[in-house]
Amino acid sequence: MLDQALAGVPHEFRRKLIASYLDLKKAVSERDPDKTGLKVGKFCEVVIRFLQHAVNGTFTPFGKQIPNFADECRNIITATAPAVVESLRVVVPRALVFVYTMRSKRGIGHVGGDVDANTIDIDTMVRTADWIVCELIRVYHSLSLEEAQDLVDSISVRQLPDIWEVGGKKRVLRRGLTAKQQTLFLLYHEPTSVVLAEDLYSWVEYDQLRTYRRDVLVPLHDARLIEFDRENDAVHLSPTGAREVETKILKMPLSGANGSRPQ
Repeated sequence: MLDQALAGVPHEFRRKLIASYLDLKKAVSERDPDKTGLKVGKFCEVVIRFLQHAVNGTFTPFGKQIPNFADECRNIITATAPAVVESLRVVVPRALVFVYTMRSKRGIGHVGGDVDANTIDIDTMVRTADWIVCELIRVYHSLSLEEAQDLVDSISVRQLPDIWEVGGKKRVLRRGLTAKQQTLFLLYHEPTSVVLAEDLYSWVEYDQLRTYRRDVLVPLHDARLIEFDRENDAVHLSPTGAREVETKILKMPLSGANGSRPQ
């Protein structure tokens, strides 16, 4: 589908662009910050070469190092190329500089970085990469407007492959999580981070709603990981709960659980 959406991009660039983008998304799904940093760097290096070609008619050959990434982006921004749409000449290069600088200066993909990679850095870089691909689709798609928009929307969905939505319910596919951890994970997945206790109980498949409130929601509330509004039976994820997901649950191994339901 991406190949069709980017059909207006020359084949040499399109093939490498799609491969680097899919590699990046795979690294994200594997929860590997170092690998994600490397993949986002390769993605940026493919996109900058395509922009060089689109704006200047020449580009740094693949396999040859780009001496100064920021300078190359500035060259594109200041080039005279009225036939190239403004977003490709002005906005996308600035987005690339931002992502590439964050990747290089935040200890991602390099030994001895001064700041450790963290979840919000990765999320920001990947969401910017999503936007860049969406913008290329907008400019170059050979799909109908409706099809192109659907594809853009699907790329823009927050990536949490460990949760499956089926029949109006949500299921945590990551095995080995306790009911408390599943509850935090499900709340983190919600755009508003607010869910009815009855829905959470159903999604976690706890034995009884009464004991779920008592043994799961109340302890999480007491630990300030959630706000459990008993009057409205609504559960809110707290900033502390979000940090618990990002610093602990998302970093847990994807396997290593048995088939029982942890409580």
